[in-house]
Amino acid sequence: MSIIHNFAVFEGGDGSGTTTQLELLRKRLAGPGFPPFHATFEPTGGPIGVLIRKVLKGEIAVRPETAARLFAADRNEHLYGPGGIVERCGQGELVVSDRYTPSSLVYQGITCGDELPASLNASFPLPELLIFFDLESKIALNRIASRPGRDIYEYADFQERVRSRYKALFPRYKAAGVRVEWLDASLPPEEIAEQVWRAVREMPIVEGGREMTK
Repeated sequence: MSIIHNFAVFEGGDGSGTTTQLELLRKRLAGPGFPPFHATFEPTGGPIGVLIRKVLKGEIAVRPETAARLFAADRNEHLYGPGGIVERCGQGELVVSDRYTPSSLVYQGITCGDELPASLNASFPLPELLIFFDLESKIALNRIASRPGRDIYEYADFQERVRSRYKALFPRYKAAGVRVEWLDASLPPEEIAEQVWRAVREMPIVEGGREMTK
């Protein structure tokens, strides 16, 4: 399976802080000497992603297999649509996505079995870097408790299964040539941000840009 260079992915269970860390990284890379940076997420803000978010909030009920197909369709547009990941990375942008194929293999793997998510995501290229934010489900759910509402997956037993499946999944990504970094998401956000930066700055697109400014 091919790897998209200049592409990194943040993964973790709900409440693990991926969104916060993506924003902190965006601010850091806004300075001079870095490549153009595009922060993105899944589900996307496109029409299919909007529909998925309604499913996640419980506003629309669909079969688990339907949800798996919706996630794959949204990802296909995210990758190959106008202004998508492949186009941006090919033009020399650094793209970091909050969630990607591992989320589908984990979450939809739980809800509808492994076979369908694996098949739907088999042809999608891999990221150059994958950062996993590891957090005990109890801590994650305490964070989620302050939100106005919960998604359909934001419950203790489900999140514990999510964490376990992520851990089992990543050796496959390493074997395929993806650099996988495992971070303790219970640390203060500033400490995590420094660990994220240490991982991202080793990407050739970032290191090359920094070298050019010296």
